[in-house]
Amino acid sequence: MNATNRVAAIVLAAGSSRRMGGRNKLLLPFRGQPLVRHVVTTILNSQADPVLVVLGHEAEAVRAALADLPIGFTYNPRHAEGMTTSIQAGVAAAPADVLGYMICLSDLPLIETAEYDRLLEAFRKALARDPACIVVPEFQGQRGNPVLFAASYRAAILAEERLTGCRGLVRRYPEHVVRVAMPTDHILQDIDTPEAFEVLRKAH
Repeated sequence: MNATNRVAAIVLAAGSSRRMGGRNKLLLPFRGQPLVRHVVTTILNSQADPVLVVLGHEAEAVRAALADLPIGFTYNPRHAEGMTTSIQAGVAAAPADVLGYMICLSDLPLIETAEYDRLLEAFRKALARDPACIVVPEFQGQRGNPVLFAASYRAAILAEERLTGCRGLVRRYPEHVVRVAMPTDHILQDIDTPEAFEVLRKAH
C-alpha cells in the first residue's frame, strides 16, 4: 500500500430538513448558489482529499446542485433512520488508505476553508502522537463540527448502533479526544429552521 497523507471529508447531505417547513435547506440559495454547493466547494478548497458526499433525501436534486465538482458520491438507503447511517455510508465508501475521516455537516455554511485546514493540520499533528486520536473543534467551550476520526475507528463507526451521529464514540474514548479552539463560532452555526436561514441570509 502506498503511503498516504490524505484525510477524507465525508459530507452528510442525506437529511430530510424536517424542521425547514417542507423545503430542502441544502438547495436554498446562499451567496449565489445552492447552500450545499457553497459548503462542498469550501471543503474542496481545503486540504481534505477525497471529498465524498452522502446522498439520501432528494438525492438527484442534491447531486444536480453539485454537478461538475470533483467529488465522489455514495447513496445511503437508510438515511431516514438517522445521521449515523449516513456517516457509516461515507466511511464505508472512503478509500482504505486514508489517515482518517472529517465528518462534515452540509448545513454549516459559514465555516471557511482556513478553518477546515486548521482542523486537518491539528488532526495530522495529533495522529503523529496518537494513532487513535479524535479531533473536536470548540468555540468558547462549546463543541461543534466537523469532528475528525482516525482511520482506526473505521470498524467502530461501521458497528455503531446509536442513530444520532458519532457522539457516543467521542464519549467512549475521552483519552483520545483532542480539542481544538476555533477563532469563530462558525462551527456552531447550523441552519435548521426557516428563521435561522433568514438570519443567515440577511447577515451574509
